[in-house]
Order: sequence, then C-alpha cells, then structure tokens
Amino acid sequence: MALHESFSLGYDPDLGLQAEVAALNAQFGNATAQEILIASIRHQFAGEIALVSSFGADSAVLLHMIAQIDPSTPVVFVDTMKLFPATIQYRDTLIEKLGLTDVRSINPAREELSEHDPAGMLWMSDTDACCHVRKVLPLERALKGFDAWISGRKRFQSASRAHLDVFEIDAGRVKVNPLADWSAAEVLDYAKSHQLPPHPLVAQGYPSIGCLPCTSKVAPGEDPRSGRWRGQDKTECGIHWPTHGKEIDGSGI
Repeated sequence: MALHESFSLGYDPDLGLQAEVAALNAQFGNATAQEILIASIRHQFAGEIALVSSFGADSAVLLHMIAQIDPSTPVVFVDTMKLFPATIQYRDTLIEKLGLTDVRSINPAREELSEHDPAGMLWMSDTDACCHVRKVLPLERALKGFDAWISGRKRFQSASRAHLDVFEIDAGRVKVNPLADWSAAEVLDYAKSHQLPPHPLVAQGYPSIGCLPCTSKVAPGEDPRSGRWRGQDKTECGIHWPTHGKEIDGSGI
C-alpha cells in the first residue's frame, strides 16, 4: 500500500502534543527517513513545517532528501555572524546544486546584540548566553507560524543524543528527527551515492561544525561533537534543549 494511503493519523488540535507524538512514533518509528519526511511534509504538517539546517558536516543528506520531496520546503539557517566563512560558501553551493527555493538565512537581532554582546566577545565569558542571543532567539523568531520542524540530529553523535526519538516535543512544537537511527557510515554512503559535496572543513578534522570561536578539530576515536565548546561542560547550543534556553534570561521562549 502506498504511503499516502496508509498514512491516516489526522491532526486533532484537541489530541495534545504528547499523544500526537506518541502516535507518530508508534506509526513511523521503524519507517525510512524518506517515509518520515514525506509523511511530515505532505501530510501531518503540510504547509506548517520547516527544516532547520546548520549547513554543517552532515547537512547535505537531509537537504537532498528535502529537495527530492519538495524543494520549496522552508529551510531555516541561523547565521550567528560567528560562523566559518566555509560554512556560508557551503550553504550557497548546496542551495544551487539542490535547487532549494526557500532558504531563510536568519541573523541575530541588532538590538539584542547591542544589549548583550556589543563587543562581539560574549563567547569568551559566557558561551550559553552567546548561543542564546545568536542562535536560540533568532531561531524562535524564524519558527513562528510553524507547528513542526525537522532536525538532522542522530543518536551516534553524542551520549546526550543516544536515546533520541524520531518525533519529540520542543517548545510547543513537534520536532522531527528522520535520521535519528542513522550511523556515520550510512550518512557517508548516502552522500557518496548521490554525489553530494562535503563540507570543506570535514577533511580538515571537523566532523561537527558550529561557530568558529567554539569549534575545534576532533582526534580519531573522539566523540564527533567533542570539538564543540572543548573543555567546557556544554554539549548543545540551546536550540535542542526542551526549554529552548529559558533559564538564560527568563524570556520564556
């Protein structure tokens, strides 16, 4: 039976996110990434879902899948203004190669930078606050009007992601993780089979790429994300916390 014929879980505003997510995980927990994306983009959240992409080390795989399903799917890219120049170039390369037509590059608000990071050096004293003003707040603004968003997180990336569900709740929205159960080898195989260009920094020892000041090279055998905020008790920028960084400034986003 075709996917669109078997997909029967209709959106019920009275259902509640917990029940909705549980039902989605039960129905699509063992589905392929493509099936999960088709169901999410064309059915469950049609017109109300965006892909959030860092255009980082593994991003091309999910972007390629989205482009095959619907290249007009909104793609949100948060440009913190602290990224590697290579990441900006890679974004432009993938947009052209994949034919993506709605990539939205979002910057931090000038007034928030003026208030919280006027010298542009907040990352040196408070990385959580820096991520909050440069990533969390811009993303929350960009996601207004969307009921769901797609993430490229995978269980193998770190211990904190080892039990990642395909569907989860995040700040009142549904977050979709279609590549949750993919291995590093599967990501590489997909990219090679579809001739997707790699991020130029991967070959230089950066398997996980964030902002330039807070990203370092990773040695063989290390956790792929160990180069992010090295030496600190920090593994996420804040956009993947269920609280969306509320504890930083009490903004309640």
